[in-house]
Amino acid sequence: MAEVLSQQDIDDILKGGGSFTEAKSNQKEVLPYDFRLPNRISKTQLRTIRNISENFAESFGSYLMTTLQTVVNIRVNTVDQIYYSEYVLSVPDPAVLYTFTIKGTDIRLVLELNIDFALVIVDRLLGGSGNSMKPQKVITQIEQKVLSNVIDKIMFDLKKAWMVVDNLEFKLDSFETDIDFVQLSSANESVLLISFEISIGDQSFLMNLCFTTFAFDPILSKLSSKKVSTVKHSKYYGMTASELIKLQLSEVLLPVVVELGETQITFQDLIDLKVGDIIVLDNKVHNELKVNVNDKLAYYAYPGVVNNHKAVKITKNLLTNIQL
Repeated sequence: MAEVLSQQDIDDILKGGGSFTEAKSNQKEVLPYDFRLPNRISKTQLRTIRNISENFAESFGSYLMTTLQTVVNIRVNTVDQIYYSEYVLSVPDPAVLYTFTIKGTDIRLVLELNIDFALVIVDRLLGGSGNSMKPQKVITQIEQKVLSNVIDKIMFDLKKAWMVVDNLEFKLDSFETDIDFVQLSSANESVLLISFEISIGDQSFLMNLCFTTFAFDPILSKLSSKKVSTVKHSKYYGMTASELIKLQLSEVLLPVVVELGETQITFQDLIDLKVGDIIVLDNKVHNELKVNVNDKLAYYAYPGVVNNHKAVKITKNLLTNIQL
């Protein structure tokens, strides 16, 4: 059955010169909104949390590299808000789960270690190669004790990474192997999930941090302040932007070339050169030498020797007059 046009539709077509289909296509699309999952954390705050997590990952990765005596790389995979029920469904059984609280707040979180990753850490800490496999992947009490130092380090690095926001004290509550016993939040509540990918040699594992967000508002208000708009790496805390730039520039490598002199010879003389031949330069012995930095004349200097090494002594500084 053909669609019947109203008088208003006909008038719109005559005024716009288009079709009824085009008139309907110009209408704004209605997007569904899920009121059960409000976005407590804005995109800007999520970026800040990601920077904080990257600082934590670098610090914890350095610790693992030193402790396990092997190459370890940790990177942040995702920082997102999901339903707690979705997170529960993603946790394997059995699992390695440590629950924490933040002292002075109602915020709870769970640290989920890949069970293979936990066993690799235990094996290497006990002198193994990290390649041995257990017939049953269950963490024993002895293995929990071995992992305790690693968990303490995680709490310390989390506190250090979040120091830019506030002095948060992470306190270990319990160890669980089944997510059903954790009861971090209600199923329809939103949680903040930070996922890390850990590479040890040619092996790759996942590690997750899951925060409850219903009590996150005090921290979110501090995340919105100017002092954490840009989060620096932990080793740069207390430094101004100018000092940080100077520090980074001080580590840049630049080519330095000293010109001993110049001369001109014919192409035939160049072809006839043999070992032992001498080329006379235009420079005199008492003349200053040109010192080029990044192909720019930067200094004048006299040649010399220091500790049996060829060297030059700077006599004039031209850096203030050039741009490298």
